[in-house]
Amino acid sequence: MKFRAAIDIMPLPALLDPQGKAVSNNMPNIGLPDISNVRIGKHVTLEVDADSREAAEGQVNDACTKLLVNEIMEGFTFRLEEVK
Repeated sequence: MKFRAAIDIMPLPALLDPQGKAVSNNMPNIGLPDISNVRIGKHVTLEVDADSREAAEGQVNDACTKLLVNEIMEGFTFRLEEVK
């Protein structure tokens, strides 16, 4: 079976996010004063061949923890859907 994973990687809440802060600070300048606390992260999609959903989840988790995410500074979540 083939699965598609949508992975969201974000800076940990306790860490500074300079990009997000810069965007937040400029929201009033573009007429959006009610938007604040912007956090900027990464979105990754990938496909994985696996025998089951559980096996695919394990492979995606391994890819995140071993390569895609710096767990000292970032956290991640992912959604998995079967590709028909």
